[in-house]
Amino acid sequence: MNVINPATEEVISVLTPDTAATVAAKLKALRAGQKDWQNHSVEERLAIIERFGELVMENKPELARILTSETGKPISQSINEINGSLGRIQHLKTNAEKWLESEMITPKDATVEFITHEPLGVIANISAWNFPYNVGYNVFLYALVAGNAVLYKPSEFASLTGLKFKALLHEAGVPANVFEVVIGSGAVGQYLLEADLDGYFFTGSYKTGVHITQTVAHKLVPVQLELGGKDPLYVMDDVVDVRQAAINAAEGAFYNNGQSCCAVERIYVQEDIYEEFVQHFTEEVKSYKLGDPMEEDTFTGPLTRPQQIAVLSDQIKDAVAKGAQLVLGGESLSRKGYFMSPAVLTGVNHTMELMREESFGPIIGIQKVSSDEEATDLMRDTPYGLTAAVFSEDEARARKVLDQMNVGTVYWNCCDRVSPNLPWSGRKNSGLGATLSYMGIRAFTQPKAYHWRG
Repeated sequence: MNVINPATEEVISVLTPDTAATVAAKLKALRAGQKDWQNHSVEERLAIIERFGELVMENKPELARILTSETGKPISQSINEINGSLGRIQHLKTNAEKWLESEMITPKDATVEFITHEPLGVIANISAWNFPYNVGYNVFLYALVAGNAVLYKPSEFASLTGLKFKALLHEAGVPANVFEVVIGSGAVGQYLLEADLDGYFFTGSYKTGVHITQTVAHKLVPVQLELGGKDPLYVMDDVVDVRQAAINAAEGAFYNNGQSCCAVERIYVQEDIYEEFVQHFTEEVKSYKLGDPMEEDTFTGPLTRPQQIAVLSDQIKDAVAKGAQLVLGGESLSRKGYFMSPAVLTGVNHTMELMREESFGPIIGIQKVSSDEEATDLMRDTPYGLTAAVFSEDEARARKVLDQMNVGTVYWNCCDRVSPNLPWSGRKNSGLGATLSYMGIRAFTQPKAYHWRG
């Protein structure tokens, strides 16, 4: 399997994909290792994970270069991701022991009742390429601390990063038969679906999430899905600084080239400030340096997957054919690499694919609205339910809109943000279950009820 640098189209590594036989062998080893791992105390497991975090920081320059070379993420953003992801480890350090300890329910009754939280066993973590540290840590670190063994499949576009996870976890003290990696494309992922695993935790597309759920349904094991989104932002007419609102919105839309589950994918702006907002938004996007992702001042690198350029180009053509104005970008660059200049379209509406289908790239439609009610209706007009945001000076006014959003996360005067203190979850086509918060560690456990009479 060739690992290709999306900025240069050069083969930077050649890996051997797993087979059904190697997957089975790795699973057998994990079965044996997990039994001993769950007998370690939470404190012991946490100490190993903390050491893993230290090793990540010690190797950060190399890890950032690897991530940039295989995904095209600008080097400054790779460093940001590595730094930010360590918040998950601190979150576990602060909270894991209390969330995993036994819960006494009725200590004084004739029958004492309490609950323990036992690990699921061996779980599959089928992960994503766009933020492999963040979305990977959300699953495999929490699963390990809870006493599970993990069979980790990185995306084929972030395989080298996945192998580094394995090396550093083992160096930190996670036994080799407790965390293992399988390498390959969707065919290897299918081997995992056919294997006897105790849970499936997937980050990726809605289509693949449905396939996973249907395939493993008969096993009656936990399935959690973090899927896509078509996340809306509404800019109300009472924002004090329209320029700053536009700057913040642009970063929410185009950070990591728009390749984020919770990136802003459609913007609604109240008509009184619409023209000013579009002007400032366009000026901000023009200022983004597009080019070599290894240069520290690059904001926009190549897309990770070349086929996404065709998806985005088709959305632009569809929108323009239906009356939208392409005010900026949208061109493929005449150079090696999967580059596309960030695209901004105005005059858009919900007859256009751009405002309804997930883009997952450097493209945004900005639609004018006349009222909060119109904006609310448009924001809700989607099969997805990941996040929604409102920029406004009026908390009550923003809350009224956000309370009507059928999504897992809402933002007031911020966007494209994840905190380990809060659950990360999607509704409708954006997924099932939750990671992070206390829910995110208990997601990797199963309760056992004790009825205890002396």
